[in-house]
Amino acid sequence: MSSAQIWTIIVGLGIGTFLIRFSFLGLIGDRKLPEWVLRHLRYTPVAVLPALIAPLVVWPAATGGQPDLARMLAAAAALGVGILTRNVLLAIIGGAATLYLALYLLG
Repeated sequence: MSSAQIWTIIVGLGIGTFLIRFSFLGLIGDRKLPEWVLRHLRYTPVAVLPALIAPLVVWPAATGGQPDLARMLAAAAALGVGILTRNVLLAIIGGAATLYLALYLLG
């Protein structure tokens, strides 16, 4: 790819991102949203976080994209701690501790 093509893509993506955000914030930012929209927006972080984490667990770059038992155990431990304690920080700490322990024990 030439330098001009790369910059065209970057500028196009920047304009697209701006328009998506402006459509929500600029056009309807000062209006009260309907209750059904607010209800759905509450679930956005719950949907985005697993979408960011799942590929890193299932196809980790550290193993060349191959599933890894240590990462699966860490994800399961983080999920379990999160469900039991309802505390995000404890879930992160439990998952990280499980990952390091599993990497140490499994080699």
